[in-house]
Parts: sequence; structure tokens; C-alpha cells
Amino acid sequence: MEWTGALGWLGTPVILLAAVLAGMLASAIRLPPLVGFLAAGFILNGVGIAPPEGLTLVADLGVTLLLFTIGLRFDVRALLRREVWGTASIHIGVSTLVGTGLLGLLATVGFGAAGADWRSWALWGFALSFSSTVLAVKVLEERGDDRTLYGQTAIGILLVQDVAAVLFMVFAAGEVPSPWAFELVLLVPGAWLLYRLLDRIGHDELLVLLGLVLALVPGWALFSSVGLEGNLGALILGLLVAPHARADEIARTLFGLKELLLTGFFVSIGFGATLTPSAAGMAAVLCALMLAPKTILYSFLIYRARLRRRTSVLAGLALSNFSEFALIVGGLGVANGMLPRESLAVIAVALGLSMALSSIANRQQGLAERLTLRLPQRPAEQLDPRDRPIDIGGAEAIILGMGRIGQAAYARLAESFRASAILGIDHDENHVTALGAAGKNAIKGDATDAEFWRRVASVSSVRLLLLALPLHEANLEALQMLRTAGVSCAKAAIYFYPDQGEQLRELGVVPVNLYDGSGRTLAEVAMQRLAEADGPAGDRDDDG
Repeated sequence: MEWTGALGWLGTPVILLAAVLAGMLASAIRLPPLVGFLAAGFILNGVGIAPPEGLTLVADLGVTLLLFTIGLRFDVRALLRREVWGTASIHIGVSTLVGTGLLGLLATVGFGAAGADWRSWALWGFALSFSSTVLAVKVLEERGDDRTLYGQTAIGILLVQDVAAVLFMVFAAGEVPSPWAFELVLLVPGAWLLYRLLDRIGHDELLVLLGLVLALVPGWALFSSVGLEGNLGALILGLLVAPHARADEIARTLFGLKELLLTGFFVSIGFGATLTPSAAGMAAVLCALMLAPKTILYSFLIYRARLRRRTSVLAGLALSNFSEFALIVGGLGVANGMLPRESLAVIAVALGLSMALSSIANRQQGLAERLTLRLPQRPAEQLDPRDRPIDIGGAEAIILGMGRIGQAAYARLAESFRASAILGIDHDENHVTALGAAGKNAIKGDATDAEFWRRVASVSSVRLLLLALPLHEANLEALQMLRTAGVSCAKAAIYFYPDQGEQLRELGVVPVNLYDGSGRTLAEVAMQRLAEADGPAGDRDDDG
């Protein structure tokens, strides 16, 4: 029985309430909220509540905005790197073969779809070889790692997979895009019109509206009108706007709207199929047998491209899930008679379960460290130059995170320290290059990377440390890495909420509320702490 008629206009509020409660419950037991959103969809569907008519639209809008903002923050040059296109290509091929064999083996022991043959197994294997762009990018954004080398590598692999998915759907549907599709190349020279518009628009709600229009009109609608995937159009529009100086600002203004709409996407996964014992059992088996090899293969291929162990493992974990594309492939397989209809239930449950497991695994820093140690360590000279740890030299004051707060703190320290004694560390290579051009002493590095700090030549000169990373969890993680590396000095860090400030204080760090001051304030309170401690010796016992 579906409750749509009984609930009437209350249907949507009930679904929203269920999503909020499930998300809060997940957070209370230290799970990502999206695990609760997924669970809410399955539970509501299981008790017979039908999804509101607008849920699919909300979910689609969320994915479209996600792909648009990916384009805004993605360095398109990453697609040309072998750890991106090479890993994506090899992974699709190997995973499809392994998945085909595994599903065939399960069928021979009576655990699988009745009447299936090798073509059906190959289709399943191909569908499950992809990873979820939506989930991986959300995980990276939550950690502030979408601009790191491992984040850009993971996103690049996902984009290659998305292109392959679009080509498959065009081929499977047998529909040739309109000849007008070739005219879309005019968007490239036409981008200067967008740049002129961005130069003249303000910073108010018009900027939010413009970002939404760019994603939906010249992006989704224009590409759809010529027979191409609309979400691919949103991604390409984002890539075209990315070189403009206001691309980051557009991404920030759209962040809240995008996150709200994506909640609808995760809830809608649960409405995709009824959760039956047989579907849940098969989905659990697929996750148990396929997710670990999938993750290991990603990490191994990236590692073979001469990136560091931790970079490879983190990228692999970000991709450790099944893709929503599997539902599309499953639907095509059912329509073509290659898959039984009950396969969609198995795929939907496996997708939701893999997302939950992946989001949990990416929260476990200890897991990443343990997996990193499984790979052989390489000498620095054998690593890709972009991924080699850099000597911090004789820096006396270090700023972790060179965003707006970090740069303001740098300017204040420059009034009291000699230029060569101040060092900024940031994970964004392009940002570091821009800082160098502006005369600031900055290097690329991941402050939350234990291996980075282990390979720093010497930290004995450091007297002052400012933590200005955008996430409180990242600052805590950096503190742990610094403790392990033996960095013992006066420390100050930004925080957002009172409990975070108390947590920093217990760790011997001077907390500075982001809303009470600026980067200059952060530098001043840190320097005051340094003076009170009378040099580096005064802070030896705080957390070192």
C-alpha cells in the first residue's frame, strides 16, 4: 500500500522530516549524514510511502549543479596525465573482466539471477566497474581535498569514466546526436562573453542565479537539445568558466543550494527499489567481493604512475563505491531483455550500501595509514615531481592553509619576522604558484599527511605555527601529524564553534574564533603566546 493519497500534501514534509532525523541519527553515532539520507529512502520506500513527484527533479538538479561546480574547480590539464586516463581505462577493462567472472561463478553455485548468461554478467561487471562521481566529490569537498593532487586525480578518473558512460549510453540507445551538436564548439570562443558578464555582475543573489542559469541553460538544456547528455554540458560549462577569477566565488555561492538538492539524490536512491531479503543478500555479497578489489586496483594503478603511497591510497578510497551509472545500465539491460527486472533492486541496494561503506571508510584516517604501509616506499627521486615532499628550510613561522585567513596572517607576521623565516603551506599547486608570483614564500604540501612530515628534513627551527585550514577536523589531523613529527612550538588555530575552541585549548593550542577576528588576529594571538612561552622551550609539554 502506498500512502501518497493518505498523506496528501503532507507527503513531502514527512520525507523531509525523515531525512533530517535519519541524518541527525547518523551524525550522532559518528557516521556521515548521507548514510542517514540513504537509509531514510529505503525505510520510507519499505513502509509504502511513495516519493513525491518532484524528488527526481530535485535529485537531477543536484547532480547537474555538482558537475557544474566540479568543472569550476577542476584543472583540465589533469585529464592528460597518465595516472588519470591510464588508470581509468585499465580499471574499466580489468574490473569488467573480474566482475564478469565473479558473477558467473556466483551463478554456477546458484547465487544470482536465473537464466542469465555471460552477456548479462559482462553488463553487470561493466556497470559496477564505475565509481560514483556524486559521492566521491562530496567526500572530497567535505575534507577540503578537491584541489589536492589525490583529489584532482580521483576527479579526473571519474570524468574519464563519465565520458565512457555517455558513449555507452549513446551506443546502447542507438540514437545518434543531432548534427547541430558540432556547433557546440562555438562555446569555446564564446566564453569571453561569459567572462565579460562575470566582470560586471555583483556579489549578491544575482551571482547565485547566474551560476544556476549557466549550469541549466547553456549547460544542461543546450546539450540535451542536440541529443547529448545534459549533465556533460553542465560539466563543460564549468570547465569553460573555470579560468575566470570568479569561478571559485560562484562555486562557493552555489554550495548550499547544491548540498540541499543532493540530499534529494541520496534519498531517491532508496526509492529506486524495494528492499527485499534476496536483493539485500545479493547486494551485500557484491559489496563484500567487489569493493575491496576495486579499491586496491585503483590504488595500485595510481601508485604505478609514480605517485606516493598515501596519494594512491586516498584516491583509491575516494573511488571505493559503485556508481549511480549502474542503475542506468541496469535499466537498459532490463529494457533489452538482458537482465531480469529484479536486477534493478539488487543494483539499487548495492549502490546505497557501497555509498554508506565508502563514506564511512573515508572518515577513517587510521585505515588510510594502514593501507599506505602495505605499498612499498619509493625513494623521493623516483616519485613524480608534483608529489615529492619539499624541505621547509629554516622557517621559524609556518602557516598551514594559505586561503584568505592564512594570507592575512602572513601579512601580519611579515611585520615582525624576516621574509625568509615565514613559510606558507597549501595543498593547491596553482594557488601556491600565484602566491609565489605575489612575493610570498609558500610551498605545496598536505599538512595532514604523516608521510610529508616524516620526510621533512628538519623542524627544529620552527617557533610559531598557525593552523588556518578550512576544516576543524583537518586542523586536528595536522596537529596529530605535527606531534608525530616532533614539532613543538607555540600554536594557534582558527575554529568555528565553541566546542571546537575548547578542544583546541585542551590540546595546548590558542583558539581564535573565525567570526571574532581575521588572519591578522590569528597571527597576533599566536605571537603573544610565543612571547609568553619565551621561545620554543616554553611549549614543549603542551602536545609534543
